[in-house]
Amino acid sequence: AGLATCGLTVFAATYAGFITMRACEQVRTFVGYPGLNVKFIGANAGIFGGEREGVTHQFFEDLAIVRSIPGVTVVVPADAAEVRQATRAIAKVTGPAYLRIGSGRDPVVVDPPRPFALGKIRRLDDHGRDFAIFANGYLLQRSLEAAALLKSQGVYGRVVEVHTLRPLDVEGIASVLVESPAAVSVEDHQINGALGSAIAEVMAERGTGRLVRLGLQDVFPESGDAFGLLDRYGLGVKDIVRAVERVVSQVAAAPGRR
Repeated sequence: AGLATCGLTVFAATYAGFITMRACEQVRTFVGYPGLNVKFIGANAGIFGGEREGVTHQFFEDLAIVRSIPGVTVVVPADAAEVRQATRAIAKVTGPAYLRIGSGRDPVVVDPPRPFALGKIRRLDDHGRDFAIFANGYLLQRSLEAAALLKSQGVYGRVVEVHTLRPLDVEGIASVLVESPAAVSVEDHQINGALGSAIAEVMAERGTGRLVRLGLQDVFPESGDAFGLLDRYGLGVKDIVRAVERVVSQVAAAPGRR
């Protein structure tokens, strides 16, 4: 905060939970309240964070916490290439920001990298209007695999990346929901307070769509192999497929849809 008051653009990086939990009051009072130009980089977030360090270093609450602090830009890149894009983007914005990154063991998702626009959704896969999967971070990869499997079964939809949770692209999300009211959100986070909640907020205010949220269902997971834990906690490709099938059926059965 002191360096920022001297006119510098400050980047501070450590474990995601240390920034957003241990230092939460300081982030809120000494950076958020005065709107200082400090960029926080929260590393080792989510399931992968506990693969080597254990459950004490698995952080699934960070995005909900920083979303509650007014004026903080919140970004969740998909992979290393997108981290570079997002870092440059938040450096150009005056004010506090939080960039959530992984552990270096996350898969490459967007290859080759595509243009990155802060505060705008990206349609990574768009084959129809039967459904929309909203995702961010490395779980975009599993979302794309699920969409491909559904396509092979004759169910056509789109995968939408929501890398920026603030400023949220409300108009972009709403336009997708008008076209594809059957929606699923997929995130490596508690289901409350982050991506799923953001999509639900847009739905509630715009009065459109039906949503199934995939994420940590109000539980503390154990440590272990990250990919195995994703499957264990309902974030596998087949879990996403089943969620899409369920919400598509719900929308089809809703009054006025027949």
